[in-house]
Parts: sequence; structure tokens; C-alpha cells
Amino acid sequence: MTAYLDHLAVERGLAANTLSSYRRDLLRYVTHLSAGGLDRLGQVGEADVAGFLAALRTGDEDHPALSAASAGRAVVAVRGLHRFALREGWTTVDPASQVRPPAPARRLPKAIPVAQVEALLAAPDASTSLGLRDRALLELLYGTGARISEAVGLDVDDLDAGDLHVDGRDDGPATGEGEPSSGGLVRLDGKGGKQRIVPVGSYAGRAVQAYLVRGRPALAASGTGSPALFLNARGGRLSRQSAWTVLRAAAAAAGLTGDVSPHTLRHCFATHLLDGGADVRVVQELLGHASVTTTQVYTLVTVDRLREVYATAHPRALA
Repeated sequence: MTAYLDHLAVERGLAANTLSSYRRDLLRYVTHLSAGGLDRLGQVGEADVAGFLAALRTGDEDHPALSAASAGRAVVAVRGLHRFALREGWTTVDPASQVRPPAPARRLPKAIPVAQVEALLAAPDASTSLGLRDRALLELLYGTGARISEAVGLDVDDLDAGDLHVDGRDDGPATGEGEPSSGGLVRLDGKGGKQRIVPVGSYAGRAVQAYLVRGRPALAASGTGSPALFLNARGGRLSRQSAWTVLRAAAAAAGLTGDVSPHTLRHCFATHLLDGGADVRVVQELLGHASVTTTQVYTLVTVDRLREVYATAHPRALA
């Protein structure tokens, strides 16, 4: 298993979070096989792999039942392990080749209205260094559609200046006043080590500029010179968990109810772009999706909204 994970990390370049998920899934698989008296991959048959999939879906006293999506991810990890073992000559057959992961139910992404997004973005207290950071983080998540891991993984050098004065100059308003202007560009490191360049809108650009000029230096003074864009109170890189806390606090302050997560802002980014007439393939590039099929789920949200508006606005929509 270790050799396969090394292969995924070095040759396939999988992200750390993906590798962690694969490791967890494969450890559960090995435990399942060991409980059945199997300690070598060459002993595993198709029924054993199918049994593992069934166990994932039903759960046991040590593990809760997994959703179709989570079980599917685990089966993908197991199938990859057996293909690797066959290719390396450790086994003579691939017992997982005919085992198909369960098809997950198609869930539409949840987006919140623009007015609620604006309330969320305005929630942090911009009179403090941490508040400036929090507002910049939230604005960047919504303004670029970045995943939370991509945002907290940013270094200052990943910003392409534009109107972001990363050298510390403050040449204009940084709180959204004045004429709108370009917010520059940002380089995001996506899944599988794939990089993409995404525009930063003027509001996000001003929020990041305000943080760079008036917030980050105070936080950096407590650390040892981290290159990270978003710093914690000790001057180190902000963690994903802390970023979640920032969002939950902002949602509570804005009076938002329901499940609001960093991915919610990514969903809003895509949905609001499509609502505004953006081409789905442009949105695909901005989100960093490998296939436009992944992005097209957002078009279903937009079509539903169009139907709703049509039904309530057209005089002859309903009998």
C-alpha cells in the first residue's frame, strides 16, 4: 500500500488532501481483508472487493455507513491499488476490475442570493488586523471561486499585482469606495498539482490590498517570515480549519441560517456567473474543472431559476 501511495504522490502528483483520503480508505480496506483472513493482495477475489463495498454502505460498529459518493471514492482507491499491483507483477489478476462504485445521487450545489453573500462579506470587523484578513479571505473565495485549500495555500507571490500593491504601497481606496478597477490576477494550485490563473475582481482586490497594507504586517510581526498570504494570529499560515471558523463566524454575524461552508462561496461564484450570462466553458476554466460535465451541474441550478422566474412573471405561464 505504501508503494502505491508513493506512486500517487510522486508520479501522479495527487494533492495532499486527496492522498490523505486514499490512505484512510485503503487502511480500512486492509483492515477489512485482514478480518477475513487475507493478508496478501494475491489472495483477494472479486467477491472480497464487492464485500468491502457492501460493508462501506452498511457500516459496522467501528465505522458509520458511507454515502454513495464516499463509498465510490474508496472503491476508486481500491481499484487503483489492484491495477498497480498487477502492473508491478505482485499479482496475476485484478479482482477489482469488474467492481463498479455506486452511482451517487445527483445533488445540485447550494448557492445563496447575492444580497446574503454581500452581508456575509461585510460581516468581519475591518478595523482589526484579523478582521481585514477575514474580509480579504471571504472576498477572495467568492471573487475567484477558489477552493478553501487553494486559498489558504496561497503565498503573497501568487498575486499578480494589477491594482494589488503587494509591495506595501497604498495608492487608493481599499474598502470598496471610488471607481471600480481591476483587482489583478491570482495563481491557484488546484487538484492534482494543476495551476490556473484567475482574475480577482475589484472588490476582492481592494479587500486583499487593505489586508496587505494594514493587516498582514501586524500579523507577520508575530511570526518568522512566512510567505503565506493569509496568516494566523501567530504569524503562521492560516489552516483550513481556521478558515472554516472564519466563515462560520461571518455567517452567524450576518444572520445567515442553514449550512454555509467555504464551498458555498465557490457554488455562489459559479451560479452567479452563469446567471449573469457567462459561458459554461469559461466558468469551467475559472473553477479548474477537468471536464465541463462537472461544471454543467450549475447550469441545472440556473435553468431551475429561469423556470421559477418565468412561472411567476409571464402572464400566460400558468393556467
